[in-house]
Amino acid sequence: MTTPPDLKGLTLSELEQLMAAWGQPSYRARQVLKWVYKGVEDFEAMTDVSRTFRQELARRARLSELRIEQEQASQDGSLKVLLALEDGQCVESVLIPEEGHYTLCLSTQVGCAMGCRFCATARRGLVRNLTAGEMVNQILAVRRVAPGDRPLTNLVFMGMGEPLANFAALVKALTIIAADWGLNFSPRRLTVSTVGVAPLIPRLGQEARANLTVSLNAPDDETRSRIMPINRRYPLETLLKACRDFPLPRHRRITFAYVLLKDVNDRPDQARRLARLLQGFRAKINLIPFNSYGDLPFEPSPADRVLEFQEILRQANYTVLLRESRGRDIEAACGQLVGQR
Repeated sequence: MTTPPDLKGLTLSELEQLMAAWGQPSYRARQVLKWVYKGVEDFEAMTDVSRTFRQELARRARLSELRIEQEQASQDGSLKVLLALEDGQCVESVLIPEEGHYTLCLSTQVGCAMGCRFCATARRGLVRNLTAGEMVNQILAVRRVAPGDRPLTNLVFMGMGEPLANFAALVKALTIIAADWGLNFSPRRLTVSTVGVAPLIPRLGQEARANLTVSLNAPDDETRSRIMPINRRYPLETLLKACRDFPLPRHRRITFAYVLLKDVNDRPDQARRLARLLQGFRAKINLIPFNSYGDLPFEPSPADRVLEFQEILRQANYTVLLRESRGRDIEAACGQLVGQR
């Protein structure tokens, strides 16, 4: 028996094609998607759709959802949500309170194949890619439990998995998230983070609208290859050329993220090398503290070394932010997501 199509994860053009196949007028697609991306769980909730057509939808289609398995609240206000997928696998999303709004950190894969040595998700390995619908469903599920004290306006694809390794589903999800018939987020408030799948970086800018963050973490190939195996395939020269080819809108910058690891990548001479490496980029640099997990073989850089690293980059005229770790007490911070019960 053929499984009915899941309407969550469909674009407007895809649903218009489906309506045509069902002998329905194309305007039905926009009418239905308005409800789908509000997160309704039953076709009967679509109150401006005729009862006859609601019954037809119930026969011919379905509305997926992710089940919330667990919620963990951090002392800093962050909320980690464990979400069960329809096949029983799980992913984690993190809701982060910011001044005047919330940011949601989304996953794109169950596990990850990139093998970064400072990341807990890498320990799990890659189980499978998420569909575009599963990415969108994370937003709808977390919205149901988010506190109502401020709006959810920002989305960052920085959770479990490497977004560009699931490229087609990512681009489709970004399309749905930004569309007026979808979730209607501003593209200026969408960010995709990558460890450096170089050939797909320019394509991301060509096929979707989102900010780009590149996890750099070392100013030389020897160090970067030691902590990030992806660098053996796409070394710094290749990666930075791809970043230069990214179609960056006016008044926008690429963010380079740099996790500071004690005695690995935090020396003053490495800060100076990083400053030279990024010359000519419209860039900002986010310095991120290492977040311990289990027996990962690293330690966070001491505070005085972090400040010295930052000052060297500032003297080279870069905008340099020290990113505060959020949700560390519930293992929800950068590099700590695993997605298991």
